[in-house]
Amino acid sequence: MRLVRAPWRRFLPVGLLSFVLLGLAGCTDGSKYPQSTLHPKGDFAAMVDEVFMTTVWLALIVFIVVEGGLLWAIWRFRAKPNDARPKQIHGSTVVEIIWTVIPAVVLAFVAVPTIKTIFATANVPAASPGGEAPLKVEVVGHQWWWEFRYPEYGITTANQMHVPVGRTVDLRMKSVDVLHAFWIPQVTGKRDVFPNRETRLWFTALETGEFPGACTEFCGLQHARMDLYVMSQTPEEFAAWVALRKRDPEMSGAASTGTGHVTVDTIVRDTMSGTAVAAARGPDALPTDAEQAAPVPGDPRIAEGKALFTKKACAGCHSLNSIDQPKRSVGPNLAGIGVRKMIAGGWLPNTDLNLKRWIMHPQDVKPGVAMKGYTLSDAEADAIVAYLRTKR
Repeated sequence: MRLVRAPWRRFLPVGLLSFVLLGLAGCTDGSKYPQSTLHPKGDFAAMVDEVFMTTVWLALIVFIVVEGGLLWAIWRFRAKPNDARPKQIHGSTVVEIIWTVIPAVVLAFVAVPTIKTIFATANVPAASPGGEAPLKVEVVGHQWWWEFRYPEYGITTANQMHVPVGRTVDLRMKSVDVLHAFWIPQVTGKRDVFPNRETRLWFTALETGEFPGACTEFCGLQHARMDLYVMSQTPEEFAAWVALRKRDPEMSGAASTGTGHVTVDTIVRDTMSGTAVAAARGPDALPTDAEQAAPVPGDPRIAEGKALFTKKACAGCHSLNSIDQPKRSVGPNLAGIGVRKMIAGGWLPNTDLNLKRWIMHPQDVKPGVAMKGYTLSDAEADAIVAYLRTKR
């Protein structure tokens, strides 16, 4: 007698291969995808991750029990030759109560930590873990870039927010145009950012590093290119960065002539001593990328670039001084642009070539932005880039 092969067996190899491929797809290097909630680097994000993992493990237990019971029932009560017609059951009050109570208990195990986390993250803590007052940062959403103001220091910057590790950050957010949403997955949760209404968010960075974030509410043509970075630094590094920004006017005058150039090393040595100097060399202190190397003092392009920056009306929208900037900003503050990680609203790597492209052809790089660009020769654009590179 010839055995007939069950039709489902034809698809078994394909099913097993698909299962393996799906599993391998999840085995990625987390360092290559840093914008993930699965690698929390802040206390707020850690609390959210704890709720998520609790839910995942409970769901896994439910899945194993339910699917295991289903497979057992399929095997145990499979049809056999000459089986009589099984007894017909039209309902069981006991079974229905059981499968109603068990999910309710499971949901309670999920609801309790969820509600606890909601209340724990709802309000900004009165003090940081170390007892310091939270660092207040005003976040302003623009199409399509982020502005950060530090009232405690009178500093304004854009797209790259510096914070000290271990100190709670109190974010007070609003928009000047449309609805945005602020999210830095590794350190904090997500909040909508509204025009004419302040929303609050907070976090405490648990370790140093660069943590990417993004706008997560559709806000127009370039929504997908509205990124930001949180630069979590040691308290010494953060103090050095604050001191550097407070000397923007002095640095602007020194760098523009190519003489008496003020470097980040100078500021670090003014505020720190000994081996701490080397430790303070973070991503915004001494860039290793040759594309961000400061022009040689005395380079004639620096003075030419400074003149062009004013002549071509760049200064009409952008400030090179982060101190006491007017509240209403047209374009991002460019203090420290020479060593920022990204440009064009946190989207484009800050290399000389990209900076030149962004200055000359902003509508080609990021269509729809407010910056329209000006007619510049290659030499003029190179001069402006050289001048901006002095803004450390």
